Formats: sequence, structure tokens, C-alpha cells
Amino acid sequence: MDTTAISFSFAPVQTLHCDRTHRIRAVIQPATPKLADTAASPATAAAEYCLAHHALEGAEAAARAGDTAAFDWYTAHVDANAMPLATPTAVGPRIVVNPGLDRLPRSGISETPYYVLSPESIAASRGLQELAAAAYAVGARKGFGDLLAAHAVVVVLLRHKQLGDTLDSWTITRLPGTVFCDHVDEPAVLARDLIHEAGHNWLNDALTATDTKISDEVQFYSPWKQTMRPAFGFLHACWAFPLTVIYTARVLPETTGTVHQFLAAYLAQQRDLLARTAEDHDRALALIPDTALRQHLHSVHHEALSL
Repeated sequence: MDTTAISFSFAPVQTLHCDRTHRIRAVIQPATPKLADTAASPATAAAEYCLAHHALEGAEAAARAGDTAAFDWYTAHVDANAMPLATPTAVGPRIVVNPGLDRLPRSGISETPYYVLSPESIAASRGLQELAAAAYAVGARKGFGDLLAAHAVVVVLLRHKQLGDTLDSWTITRLPGTVFCDHVDEPAVLARDLIHEAGHNWLNDALTATDTKISDEVQFYSPWKQTMRPAFGFLHACWAFPLTVIYTARVLPETTGTVHQFLAAYLAQQRDLLARTAEDHDRALALIPDTALRQHLHSVHHEALSL
């Protein structure tokens, strides 16, 4: 199976990362002179962008709560002091945490629970760090290194489950580059879910960077939800699921036993669901005015359909 790296390079996203990070730092540390632009790699700029959003959310929450100590900490740590938590991986240092569901609040910023790095954050156990590092390595080998490097910077591991259980995962737009996901003891499965959620983060950034507004009035049938969905959600599904189809097809030959059976069943299911979107996807893409972004979405969807 071809393991050619998929191109996730998209200049507007890289510009967004740099500009937004500068703006956040100007808000959190207004007295600090603006640093001159450097030739930071896209992955480094993306990590700074992700961590700056954690610092911004933490500082805002602390200000609203009147927590001066926490506010001062965030304004002193525009990177949320993440590097001491970092785990070395094939795509660079990643922040892997496992705070427990009771540490994930709900608020107006998200319909789903979320987690913001804080002074109390600690790295996940050694075993979970090794699991995550192995998952990143698998994903990178199968052509998704750039995606994971730029859009799965912070990984919040949730519940440990058994292979075959329903695995929940999500992202929130206020914390780009952060992935929330359940996990099993299989790097190949965790890699699949990291790729899926990193894909959502990529597309959110791409839509923001190109100032793309998609009308909620136009809807398409989603075979994943078995209901009509606004074009925004339909396009997200038709991007993130094809990424996992391509990944699963590539990794399947090197798996065995129950993991092979699990991923083979997943691939068969996703091929069937994806085939039902072929006609509507072209119509949905017409709502994207940016030619380069349309091509990214089309090429991944087309490749997954061909497998």
C-alpha cells in the first residue's frame, strides 16, 4: 500500500498560525515588545499557536473568576508552560495528559467537555506517553506526519476502553491543535483517532484562514449521522473520515489478530458510508470559494473513494 505523504501544506493556515499567536501574545503580555518574525518551521509555529490558545483560555477564565494567582501564571507563561510536560515523538514534542473526566469542565465555550493546560497539569503516565509516541510514529510512517505535527499538539487522553468499545473523540474550535480521545492499548487505533481529530483541526483552521463562511441553510445527507446536516458538518465528515480510510488501508497490512479484524471491519464500514457521499460532495465543495482549499478536500475524498 502506498505510503506517500499527503500534503497538508496550506499557506493561509501557516499565516493564520503566526498572526494569531502574535495577537494572543500582545493581549496576554502587552508590555512585552513584539518579537521579530523568525523562520520557525510550520510545525513549531503551529505548536506555539496551539499553546497560546491554552494560555488565552486560562487567562480569560482566571480573570472572570478573579483568580489573580492563576491569571499571573498564564500571563507569565504564554506557552502554558507546556514544555516540561512534553513527550518526544516522531513529529516533535507532544503534550500528552490524562486528567480524568472529573477535571474536564463544561462551559459556554464548548458543547463538549474540554481541558486547558494549567499550573496543576501533569504529564500522562509513562505507559500512556509511550502509547501516544507509538501512535504518532505509526501515523507519520503512513504519510500523516505533517498533519499530526501541526494539528495534534496537545492530546488529552480520556477513558481507557477495550478494543471494540465505542471510542469517543472530539476537538473544540477554541483550542485548536488539541485532541480529546478515548484510547485502547493499540497504537494503530490511537493513530487513526489522532488523524481524524487532527483533520478537523486542520479544516477549522483552513476555513478561518480563507475567511470561508458556509451557509447553514444548505444541507446534505450524512450517512455517518443518518440525518441531514448543514454543509459545514457534512464537509468536515467528508474530510476527516476519508483521512482515516486512507490511513487504515495503509496500516492494515502490518496488523494482525484482533487489531487487524477491528480495523478491517472499520475500513469496510467507512468505504460503504463514504461511497454514499460521492454525488453530494461535489455539490458541497461548490460552496467553498477558495480554489486551493477545494482541491485539498477533493483530492483526499477522491483518494479514499478509490481504495
